[in-house]
Amino acid sequence: MKHEPPFSPLRIVVLISGGGTTLRNLIEQRDAGRLDVDIARVVSSRPDAGGLQIAARHGIAHETVDFKQCPDVATFSQRVFDLCRQSDPHLVVMGGFLKRVEIPDDFTLRVVNIHPSLIPAFCGRGFFGLRVHRAALDYGVKVSGCTVHFVDQQYDHGPIILQRVVPVLDDDTPQQLAARVFEAECQAYPEALRLFAAGRLHVEGRRVTISQPR
Repeated sequence: MKHEPPFSPLRIVVLISGGGTTLRNLIEQRDAGRLDVDIARVVSSRPDAGGLQIAARHGIAHETVDFKQCPDVATFSQRVFDLCRQSDPHLVVMGGFLKRVEIPDDFTLRVVNIHPSLIPAFCGRGFFGLRVHRAALDYGVKVSGCTVHFVDQQYDHGPIILQRVVPVLDDDTPQQLAARVFEAECQAYPEALRLFAAGRLHVEGRRVTISQPR
């Protein structure tokens, strides 16, 4: 089924691999009335992901597609998106999802991710969690931030929707920088979802432009 915005509410499936901090933020934003979203399903790549407990506590349908039990990426991807299709989402939202998936044609420009750096810096295979912030500090950058982007067939590569910048302080630890970047993520991701739901995102090649509100 082809979906056309605006969407109210925006029906999403959230993909996770860990503790579910992004999922928790989306739930909090929804419950506070700042994000008109229906979290229809949560799919985890690990059976022990803490985010599954968050989903259960909030009455959200949740399943696991264990990456270790799949013979290859293609099989893993097919199982993940078969579950997504059961909820007929407008958008699939990666929230700390650490496995690469192959995006099927019917989900082109319908999968988004947030990365804790200013892409194209400190991104790609192997850059996740504190590794990203440690690399930023080791390089000596003066600013970092987060990037919301559409997901394509490569790690951290799809068209950029929006970015938020945070300062890097001289005495930062990776944990302190991570906390500051996550504060920006908590605002950036809901904003990107609101823009998608309103039909304000327009993609041409690698460029994403944002139209004015209707």
